[in-house]
Amino acid sequence: MPERRPDGLTRRIIPCLDVHEGQVVKGVKFVNLVQEGDPVELGARYSDMGADELVFLDISASVQARQHVLDLTKRVAREVFIPFTIGGGIRALDDMEALLTAGADKIALNTAALIDPEVVTSGANRFGSQCMVVAVDVKRTAPGSWEVFSHSGSRSTGREAADWTREIAERGAGEILLTSIDADGTQAGVDLEITRRVSETVPVPVIASGGIGQLSHFKDAVERGKADAVLAASVFHRGIFTIDEVKTYLQQAGIPVRITGETQ
Repeated sequence: MPERRPDGLTRRIIPCLDVHEGQVVKGVKFVNLVQEGDPVELGARYSDMGADELVFLDISASVQARQHVLDLTKRVAREVFIPFTIGGGIRALDDMEALLTAGADKIALNTAALIDPEVVTSGANRFGSQCMVVAVDVKRTAPGSWEVFSHSGSRSTGREAADWTREIAERGAGEILLTSIDADGTQAGVDLEITRRVSETVPVPVIASGGIGQLSHFKDAVERGKADAVLAASVFHRGIFTIDEVKTYLQQAGIPVRITGETQ
C-alpha cells in the first residue's frame, strides 16, 4: 500500500448538505430530520464564504432518487463554482457518468459499494480515483470496535470499519468520507479514535464527519484524528460559525488552510 500522504497539506473545510425531498435537512444520529433550506442557495452561500468544497448527499429513499440527484447536480453546477461531490441513488457507471457530465466533480458511493465493491474499482478505472469518494458510516459496537452500516445507517453490515476502508482504498477510492453515526448531529465532537485509526490505515485522504459543534473540534479532527478535511453541517446551516471563523481559528493554531479573502 502507498505511503501515507504528507501531514503538511492544506486542510479543507467542507459544508455538507443532506437533501431530502428537495430540501437540506439535518438530524441527530441520522434521525429526527429538520429542514434547513434550499440546497443550491445554501451551496452558493458557502461557496461565496470560502468553503473549499461542498458535499451534497440525497438521502431520499424514493425510487426517483437518481433523477432527483441528477436534477440537483445540474442546478448546483449552474450556481456553485467550487468543487462539489454528489451522492445518493448511484448504482452503476452510467449513473456516475451522467452526474459527472452534469457538472459534479466527484461521486460519493455508500450502500452501492457495500453491495458490490467492484463498482468502486470500475468507477476508478473509468473516471479516475480522484472522482471516487466512498462514504463510510460507522457505529461503535464495542470498546475499540466500529462496524460499518448501510442504508443511511439503518442496516448492519458486519464489516469492521478499518478493514472496509482499507479494501475500498485498494480498490481505487480516492477519498474516504468517514461519519460516526454515534456523534452525528450531537455537536459533542468527532469520534477521534476511529478517525485516527482509519486515517492511519489508508493512504488516501480522510474526511472527518459527525459531531462538530465547537471550533476546537475542527482542530482536534485534524491534529488528533489525523483527518485531511473536516465536514460539518448544522454549525454552518444555523450560523453558529462562518467558514472564515473556522479557517482563521485553524490558521492561528498553525494548521494550513486556504484563505480566500472573504470575510462574510
